[in-house]
Amino acid sequence: MSPEDHRPLAGPRPTRGLAGLVIALIVIALIVIAGIVPRRRARAELASQTSELAVPTVTVVRPTPGAPQTEIVLPGNLQAYSDSPIYARTNGYLKKWYVDIGGRVKAGQLLAEIETPEVDQQLDQARADLNTARANYRLAEITAARYADLLKTDSVSKQDVDNANGDFEAKRAMVASADSNVRRLEELQSFEKVYAPFDGVITARNTDVGHLINSGASPAAAAELFHIAATQTLRVYINVPQDYSQSARVGLSADLEFQEFPGRRFQGTLVRTANAIDVASRTLLVEVDVDNRNGELLPGAYAQVHLKVPSSVRTLVLPVSALIFRSQGLQVGTVQTDNRAVLKSVTLGRDMGSTVEVVSGLSPDDLVITNPPDSLITGEEVRVVTGEKGAGSAPAQNTDY
Repeated sequence: MSPEDHRPLAGPRPTRGLAGLVIALIVIALIVIAGIVPRRRARAELASQTSELAVPTVTVVRPTPGAPQTEIVLPGNLQAYSDSPIYARTNGYLKKWYVDIGGRVKAGQLLAEIETPEVDQQLDQARADLNTARANYRLAEITAARYADLLKTDSVSKQDVDNANGDFEAKRAMVASADSNVRRLEELQSFEKVYAPFDGVITARNTDVGHLINSGASPAAAAELFHIAATQTLRVYINVPQDYSQSARVGLSADLEFQEFPGRRFQGTLVRTANAIDVASRTLLVEVDVDNRNGELLPGAYAQVHLKVPSSVRTLVLPVSALIFRSQGLQVGTVQTDNRAVLKSVTLGRDMGSTVEVVSGLSPDDLVITNPPDSLITGEEVRVVTGEKGAGSAPAQNTDY
């Protein structure tokens, strides 16, 4: 073989170089594509998420109709239907008492006796004076009659007859005066016995046997002997706020609760009102009567009175979290059928803590947003989520529309 046969061939070298360049370019292109495509996908996904997050997600509820009756709870004190101190009407010493505290008495029942020796002596003297006046009256009557007969025969003068008639009239007046004095002392003597003025219970006894009794006619020196209270029916006076004054009418039912009777309620009835608002407290004074024939309730006890007042206006109930406080006033957000928000101004009634009453501004068919964003405006698109809770909101109701 000759040397020329060992020289390398020159044809394939350019073809191999071009192939390598193409492969390198393809690798570089793949690397560039692998870097750009994920970024574009990430940007598209970010834009989609940003667009979705720009639409606030809210839960909605339908307003609940308010109760036709409103129950307000007010403090009250039980009072006896009739409550009276009992004083003596004559002076003397207490001879005996018959009823102690807690005793139930009937009208006219004897409670105590008082010894009044001075009154007894005065009555004896007055009766003697009456007898003397009657004797003088009979004598004057006979004398006047005789003088009238003697005048017919001109045996006496007309002046003597007039004197006899005048003495007769004077003696008759003296009899009337003495008789009136006897009746006065008899009436005073009857006050030796102290009687119950009405059916009730004796709540206080402030005297004992031998005590000096002063007449109730002199309040400065008088002392209360007994205190009686009629407890078959008890009164409860409560002050109803002015907002409910028009609804607090005679005949309304009321329930009373007492700490000493846990879990029990006693039925009462509103029987009268003052028909005037107290300017100091802006309340209406009303009276509730409670049947207490079994004697369970005691006068002076503190009670919580649940007064069932009919609602004067139709109200709707919403969770407190639905309220929006802005410079335009109190508002709530609602959702229309096109998932657009509409802000409505409302007027509130009572605040029940977790819920409030809306007096005006809403209808029962409105879908109210329970978790409105601070930036919510009318016309803004929202995404309604059913069956979930928003932040600080109540559970959403069915929002199919």
